[in-house]
Parts: sequence; structure tokens; C-alpha cells
Amino acid sequence: METSKFDIADYLDSSEMIAEYLNAVLEEGDDTEIVVAIGHIAKAIGMTKIAEETGMSRTSLYKALSDGAKPQFSTIMKVLKAVGGQIRISPI
Repeated sequence: METSKFDIADYLDSSEMIAEYLNAVLEEGDDTEIVVAIGHIAKAIGMTKIAEETGMSRTSLYKALSDGAKPQFSTIMKVLKAVGGQIRISPI
């Protein structure tokens, strides 16, 4: 039996699934996991499309949204807007 590597981006195929995934990571994850999750979402939607909408190059996006990257907050906000998301604050 042949197996393939699991890629979460393959399962982020609707706005609802993307929102659920990102909200779960925001609740449970640390800053690195959140950046990587946003990268998975960008990959699922299409890096070329996200690059066009943010005005960034694909290479810059891959670098900014990779494991261990420390992107600027403005980059995160641009990508979130491009993927149709936003940050909301709720009281704990």
C-alpha cells in the first residue's frame, strides 16, 4: 500500500473550513503555529492569487509564512485580508 504525505491545505476547501482551522490554531497554537497555519491557508487558496492581492512576490510569501519565520504584522494582515479573514477579539 502506498501512502502520501498529509497536507492540511488539501482539506481547506471552503471558507467555513478555513475559518474553523484558523480559529482552532488561534485558540491552541503559539505564534509560530499561527504563521504556519496562515501559510497553509494561503497555499490552499493559491499562492499566486494571494501574491497578486497582497502585492508581494510568491517567494516572499513562502518565506514569510514558513515554519520559524517572523513576519511583520502588516504582512499577516495583508494575507488575512487576501484570504477573506479578519482578526476579532472576544472577551475570555
